[in-house]
Amino acid sequence: MNDVARVAGVGTMTVSRVLNESAPVSAEAAERVYRAIEKLGYRPNEMARALRGLKSRTIGIIVPYLYDPFFATIAHAINTVAKENGYSVILTTSNEDPDSEYAEAQLMLQRRVDGLIVIPADAHRSRLSRAEFDKTHIVTLDRPVQDRRFDTVLVQNQSGSKRAVQHLQREHGHKRVVFIGLNKHLYTVRARFEGYRRAMLEAGLQPEPSFKCGSQELTSAVIAGLVREKNPPTAFFCFNNLTTRYTLRALLDLGVKIPEEVALIGFDDFELAEILHPNLTVVRQPIYEVGRVAASLLFDRIKCNEFPEDGNKIVLPVELIIRRSCGCKPSGRNAAD
Repeated sequence: MNDVARVAGVGTMTVSRVLNESAPVSAEAAERVYRAIEKLGYRPNEMARALRGLKSRTIGIIVPYLYDPFFATIAHAINTVAKENGYSVILTTSNEDPDSEYAEAQLMLQRRVDGLIVIPADAHRSRLSRAEFDKTHIVTLDRPVQDRRFDTVLVQNQSGSKRAVQHLQREHGHKRVVFIGLNKHLYTVRARFEGYRRAMLEAGLQPEPSFKCGSQELTSAVIAGLVREKNPPTAFFCFNNLTTRYTLRALLDLGVKIPEEVALIGFDDFELAEILHPNLTVVRQPIYEVGRVAASLLFDRIKCNEFPEDGNKIVLPVELIIRRSCGCKPSGRNAAD
């Protein structure tokens, strides 16, 4: 910093003010400082800055895992917004374990991050509300925690699911529609199941959920048992893109024709859904926008240094994307939820 001040012909305090934006500096002096920084290749020591109580210009992201394109896309969107704000990110995973999530969040604090964006592993067992995080800006997305102080970004899980199941019922006459899910303790599973359940009950039909489809092997066993029944289901509604892929693979392995013998709709779009045969009808989430909105909320809090008692809850809309697997022959238009 002394070298920058000497080359720029200003005091070290002026250099500090320019770098930290802590006080007004004339445009001419700031320009000289920036030219000196460029000439000398000066880079601030971000860890030292953080230890002095200045911003580290780093945020942390904790997602359950990265092999699901949903979480990877969200992380990419957050990283894009971070770069727009001159920040870098530290990305890690919890593996759907709240203890691991807590440990990773503690490590983030040790690295002096300015804020955290978290997709909680378990809303009821999350420890992000502990006092050690009181001065850390936190935004949750996809799954809210019980702490009302956090800003949260969600999508229309319940109404999107209900709309999809009603499409199977009203447009195609399906009466036995099975819900394929994962861990029923997850917020998104419960919310999407509730939408499915309401659609079934309002139609005078019996809900039939399966929450044992956490792997290809388990899903294949569940699907095989169902399609071999005397009066098998005529449609499946899948909780997310993983269960959609598991179900699709199981049906193909069994030689079940889609949609001629069984219809299929999944919650979540994914890259291959449009080019598979048949291409898949899905409830599409605005995944990239979820990440962008969450990051924007976090940077708003960081800039204003706000810790509200009641955070924002933003719910983004979803779309029912009509393709072939539900039994439709799309005309090119999508049905918005």
